[in-house]
Amino acid sequence: MASKRRRFALSAAVAVTAALLAAPPASATEDAGDRYVALGDSFTSGPLIPNQVSLPCLRSDHNYPSLVAAELDPAEFVDVSCGGATTRDLTGRQFGFVPPQYDALTEDTDLVTMGMGGNDVGFGEIVVTCSLLAVTDPHGAPCEKHYTAGGTDQLRERFEEFAPKLGDAIDGIRERAPKARIVLVGYPAILPESGGCFPIVPIAAGDVSYLDGVEQALNEVVADQAASHGAEYVDTFTASRGHDVCTPPGTKWVEGLFPTAPAAPIHPNLLGMKDSARAVLAHLG
Repeated sequence: MASKRRRFALSAAVAVTAALLAAPPASATEDAGDRYVALGDSFTSGPLIPNQVSLPCLRSDHNYPSLVAAELDPAEFVDVSCGGATTRDLTGRQFGFVPPQYDALTEDTDLVTMGMGGNDVGFGEIVVTCSLLAVTDPHGAPCEKHYTAGGTDQLRERFEEFAPKLGDAIDGIRERAPKARIVLVGYPAILPESGGCFPIVPIAAGDVSYLDGVEQALNEVVADQAASHGAEYVDTFTASRGHDVCTPPGTKWVEGLFPTAPAAPIHPNLLGMKDSARAVLAHLG
């Protein structure tokens, strides 16, 4: 019975995470002479970080775009990041009624930041699959075996399919905001380099380094597409090493499946958002 209860709790946490991974403009200030638009998915929107200002997008007024805007003090700040967003939601309605994120772009937009890609490659499905497989072989690498069965890494193939979509997304921003500085923001380190912390974070010990490498490969795709399409890239991964889901509360910048600070499971908390904001501001100079 205890084992069944543990599996039920794990399944419930995994389901919540998957749902989160699967709008109205933010407030504006009037002191400066420029316009900043933020696009992105849940790693940008900041689900469950106080204060939540948009449903169903689960957008926080303390996500990294809001913190960046507080420092830049633009004349207008529009944040349309939304949990579960993919590149399709840049041009289409998310959830059937949330306007396309591109609708926020105008010819007088000066700065655009975007964090996008995790949902395009199935981040939620990967978390669910690897977490459930870990229960069957916590000391092995069942997730890596699953995604590399047959001799081909299915996740790397997904990245190859995603790359041109991201390139097209950058071109779409340029078309709608021709004078904007376009900055793509990468994903912070979620897991340690090796070992992990099963069962607190239910990823099998042998899968930790594999999934860490997968995330770095995704960031490389984002950086490469930024460089080849006239955009810029901000690395949030390097500084976040050592602040992953396996580190103690107060040190961790990304929460585990059972958060210890206000944030969605397997998502940045407020400390993580502050670090991403620092990285963006340092890049912007």
